[in-house]
Amino acid sequence: MIVRDVMSTGAVTATRTETVRSVVIKMLSRDCGAIPVVENDGTLVGLVAVRDIMIPLYPNYGDYIHDNVHSRDFVEMEEGYPEVLEKKVEDIMSRNPLTVSPAAPILEAASYMGLKHFRRIPVAENEKLVGMVSIADINRGLFFNRGIDKR
Repeated sequence: MIVRDVMSTGAVTATRTETVRSVVIKMLSRDCGAIPVVENDGTLVGLVAVRDIMIPLYPNYGDYIHDNVHSRDFVEMEEGYPEVLEKKVEDIMSRNPLTVSPAAPILEAASYMGLKHFRRIPVAENEKLVGMVSIADINRGLFFNRGIDKR
């Protein structure tokens, strides 16, 4: 089974110049954790994940609560959220995201996601976004194609 068999098409996208606020609205309304960033011609240039939106709230990008040496003022950090929402997508997006071809075997896509701890990745062909594939898509494909007891 290949990625094309299980991927979602018609992905919600963003442009570089949109605000983070608009991307958050798209994420919440579609219950998705990542939005591909494309040019007008459909060329994939980035990806905005929930993590990309939350990281700017930390004073030294990447400082997490597991740092026992420094105390954090989490209320002050939360007060910075409106400022993050006004940033442009290009300021926070992950550039040149890992992609998979629609012709790739689904377990190849799953292995990339497993290695990088991703739940979904863009599907691109000739640098153009053609869809998204998630772990859930792959599991559904495997279950319905291989997992149903056909006795």
